[in-house]
Amino acid sequence: MASIVLLCTDGSDVSIEALRKSLPLLAPADRTILVTVESPVDAEKTTGTGFAGRRSSPELAEQIETSGDRQAKEILDSTADALGLDDPELMCVVGAPGEAICTLVTSLPASVVVIGNSGRSGLRRAVMGSTSDYIVRHSACPVLVQAVGHR
Repeated sequence: MASIVLLCTDGSDVSIEALRKSLPLLAPADRTILVTVESPVDAEKTTGTGFAGRRSSPELAEQIETSGDRQAKEILDSTADALGLDDPELMCVVGAPGEAICTLVTSLPASVVVIGNSGRSGLRRAVMGSTSDYIVRHSACPVLVQAVGHR
């Protein structure tokens, strides 16, 4: 069975540093996929509903989505460059980050997921939630979480 490493990034310095620290811990993979998650475009927020009427056009919704795709490509390209990865597969999924990544893990199927964590703990983490926590609890494969930053 082919090994697939899924490297998750949001393009932040914390995310890139976490991936950088994790790469030496991984065995060479048959496929290395760099993935980011894009929020879905909410048609109601871009076109309006109810008594408010139309605030913008469907063309604007498409423009917003295209802009998001462009931003995702920039995140993936800059992360690949920062990590010095040789020709990784680039992938953008749409949805809530934890759910979208876990769905991708199952569909590939991935051998391991690598994700960063800002190192928050206690009340801040409980209130703000954690994508990495969600993935650890729901992933169908092992997850490597690299904490970077605040402790």
